[in-house]
Amino acid sequence: MGITSYTRRRRAENRPANAVSRATFIRVTSNSQIEVVEAMAKEIWKEHYTPIIGGEQVDYMLERFQSKKAISVQIREGVVYFLIGAGTKFIGYMAVQPKGPALFLSKIYVGSSKRTMGYGSQAVIFIEDLARRRGLGLIYLTVNKNNTASLRFYEKLGFRNLGSVVQDIGGGFVMDDYKMGKYVSMFGGAGERTRVGMKRDRVGPFGIMQGGKVRSR
Repeated sequence: MGITSYTRRRRAENRPANAVSRATFIRVTSNSQIEVVEAMAKEIWKEHYTPIIGGEQVDYMLERFQSKKAISVQIREGVVYFLIGAGTKFIGYMAVQPKGPALFLSKIYVGSSKRTMGYGSQAVIFIEDLARRRGLGLIYLTVNKNNTASLRFYEKLGFRNLGSVVQDIGGGFVMDDYKMGKYVSMFGGAGERTRVGMKRDRVGPFGIMQGGKVRSR
């Protein structure tokens, strides 16, 4: 199945109760969108990760992994980035990459002012739908061992700790993480939503999701 853009109606009962509005997920394809991701990465990473890993490592990782150049290379290599929107503003971003029978959730970040409002949960639901449409039965990710808020978030959504992963990223730094995973049912959850409201023949595995009718772009 090819990678296409789509829009899709999300039934109200599938939106977390504490979400202020329905999130929109827009695939990153242009230089201007990459620049938006780069700017949000600097803001979110410095705020969230500096207390966890220190400012020196944050600056190093931003330059190596979240600069405009680095993001462009990742996209060419098959990583799919999405901007997360709420209303008329972008509030975060995420990135995924199919790897064998699994979908690697490389990044998922929401700005501090919009956390605990249900947008992260909506993003994970969206990612589960992506995995299901690609026939990928597992979503996995890595989380810093001291990032307790994120660990609790993923555990609440059904992810399980799969063990420790330590990666040397150069510059004298390592990423000391837990690998977390969640199995995705091919028939439950969003499968029921698909059956009641979505035209499958017009929906691809990656693209735009927002309120409204299914349409091609």
